[in-house]
Amino acid sequence: MTGILKTVTLGCKVNQYETEYLREGLNSVGFRDAVDGESADLCIVNTCTVTAEGDAKSRQVIRKMHRANPAARIIVMGCYATRAPQDIHQLPGVAEVVTDKRELPDMLARFGVIDIPNGISGLHGRHRAYVKVQDGCLLKCSYCIIPYVRPNFQSRPTADILAEVQRMVDSGYREVILTGIHLGHYGVDFNHGKKKTEWVRLSTLVDRIAQLPGDFRVRLSSIECTEVTRELLDVMRQFPNKIAPHLHVCLQSGSDKILRGMRRRWSVQRILDRCQLIKQTLYRPALTTDVIVGFPGESADDFQDTVDVCREIGFSKIHVFPFSARRGTPAAEFPDQVTNAVKASRVQVLTQVESELKRAYLQSLVGQRLQVLVEEVAAGVSAGTSCRYVRVQFPAANDALQTTGILRDVTVKHADDSSLYG
Repeated sequence: MTGILKTVTLGCKVNQYETEYLREGLNSVGFRDAVDGESADLCIVNTCTVTAEGDAKSRQVIRKMHRANPAARIIVMGCYATRAPQDIHQLPGVAEVVTDKRELPDMLARFGVIDIPNGISGLHGRHRAYVKVQDGCLLKCSYCIIPYVRPNFQSRPTADILAEVQRMVDSGYREVILTGIHLGHYGVDFNHGKKKTEWVRLSTLVDRIAQLPGDFRVRLSSIECTEVTRELLDVMRQFPNKIAPHLHVCLQSGSDKILRGMRRRWSVQRILDRCQLIKQTLYRPALTTDVIVGFPGESADDFQDTVDVCREIGFSKIHVFPFSARRGTPAAEFPDQVTNAVKASRVQVLTQVESELKRAYLQSLVGQRLQVLVEEVAAGVSAGTSCRYVRVQFPAANDALQTTGILRDVTVKHADDSSLYG
């Protein structure tokens, strides 16, 4: 089977990985990617449902895809497709809705793929590759819809992950990002009935990846702060040039009252203690986070607690989200819903705090030597992402530096509000 293919992905790194899985499978049987302005025969839209905005964007993309490709077969997948398949079936051009991510190999088989892939070889159009190591979430935070649309917890076999990482490194990727729906729980489904000394953990996986041959680094995507174990930190310390000293730990709130309402599993003090341990173990680590403002019942004092905790930890980046009530989650029915105006005001305040903290972290890196993945070269200037997840620009002084997709050690000379310069 052959044809012209278009794909669009909304949402997280796991979604991007799963779209690439389908794209590579379809390419193997003759589908080719559409060029600009070319109509497609097959369109795949991978949707997101984390927020109401994600739902709306997903519907918008599907409609736009149909207008641009009126004769195309549109297949919709992803978390919104799982949550509201009937709504999606009613959109124009939709021929199929994939509600279970475990059906993706079967979908490829229906298109004539005989050798079903056991992973991907890279990420089309990106210098940094994603590796999905697990799926599903066992927790049910009161605000989150994801455990309802990805309830099937499953870790990938370590051998499959190692082979995929090695394949990406051999293909030229110099940064590989480990991702999952609940990354810190990698391996828990392998450990039933085993002695603790035999358990497979995220630290076990990261240690084995770091020992693979090749010039590359590995980065962890979002992880619960308390799941950054001593064992994981020890591995990160042992391989400072192979494992990026950057952790995206999920705060969500700095108020114990709000954390209880969110049905999170830890106190603010426990988060503070773990972040302190990270700073004591790793050299100048970058700590980034997510924060939800305007959760039901959040008072001005609760919000101030969040601001204070962010300042105390010193995050280098904060993704700030106003609370979005997701139908089907307990928090959507909680009393004391916060008004949109108050949410907007708190987003603005915390965004300003984030800018101050980022500026301070960037200044702390002046004089340091950072490993940079070159992603752009233009007008004699190279730019890319450093091991500490900040943008670095430096002169491309000779032909050897006029290359993207390579790692360079750069000494930081100065900083501004958003970038480092070396």
